[in-house]
Amino acid sequence: MNKIKIAVIGYGNIGKYAVEAVQAAPDMELAGVVSKRNVEAGTTVTNDIKNLGHVDAAILCPASRDVPEFAEKYLGMGINTVDSFDIHSSIADLRQRLMPVAKKNGAVSVISAGWDPGSDSVVRALLEAIAPNGITYTDFGPGMSMGHTVAAKAVKGVKNALSLTIPLGSGVHRRVVYTETEPGADFGDVERAIKADDYFAHDETHVRLVKDVNALIDMGHGVHMTRKGVSGKTHNQNFSFDMKITNPALTAQVMAACARASKRLAPGAYTMIEIPVIDMICGERDEIVRRLV
Repeated sequence: MNKIKIAVIGYGNIGKYAVEAVQAAPDMELAGVVSKRNVEAGTTVTNDIKNLGHVDAAILCPASRDVPEFAEKYLGMGINTVDSFDIHSSIADLRQRLMPVAKKNGAVSVISAGWDPGSDSVVRALLEAIAPNGITYTDFGPGMSMGHTVAAKAVKGVKNALSLTIPLGSGVHRRVVYTETEPGADFGDVERAIKADDYFAHDETHVRLVKDVNALIDMGHGVHMTRKGVSGKTHNQNFSFDMKITNPALTAQVMAACARASKRLAPGAYTMIEIPVIDMICGERDEIVRRLV
């Protein structure tokens, strides 16, 4: 078996789990980690991907707002990229931005490959396919939102932060942000800045000042998705999907699966709903069909 050589870009919460996901995959080999952080013993770490030799795909683990720049850089080198960009309103624009770069360099970009957006997007697409008319509600949590936490940490005056998502039902959510502030920072200014950020501006958001954010962190999260719709001309078709997960671990696993799929796709930029699920699974195609169909 020719193993897929993977580089993990960044070694924060998701990067650490991405390393584990690659190491656990029988068809993958970890080329190394590109990071300035300390990495677990036995793992090759560098500040330049060129030092890792041949790399088939780069799993990108920076903050979402930095993903476009990272993706363009590595696609420009002819390396496939996978990211977990989670700003829902900008996903279509990012796909259009990366499409010509990927095609020009014979590479594949899989964007927004986390669990939401990502695997949940695939579930939503399937539910709409089997009940074309209807409404789908996606309720997150309660749990830690990685993207919102990173956004809160980036606010001026914030020393540390934790953003929790609290489901209110029917796709409506409350955000509760626990913060430690830098010495001399005005909590009122911090609170207003967090609430004005696009990650929080569209939801009910509460910002609370605490002494120790780390004492509150639990990376558990979840989703409850429902659809009530119409199949053909038959009404009252009801569907429900639930999961409780460790947030960064699932995100990393989805990204690893999409790195595998990237080797089976024509050059271009893709979201997960555009990729055959079978291409994300390790193994021979005929065996997978026999086992899962």
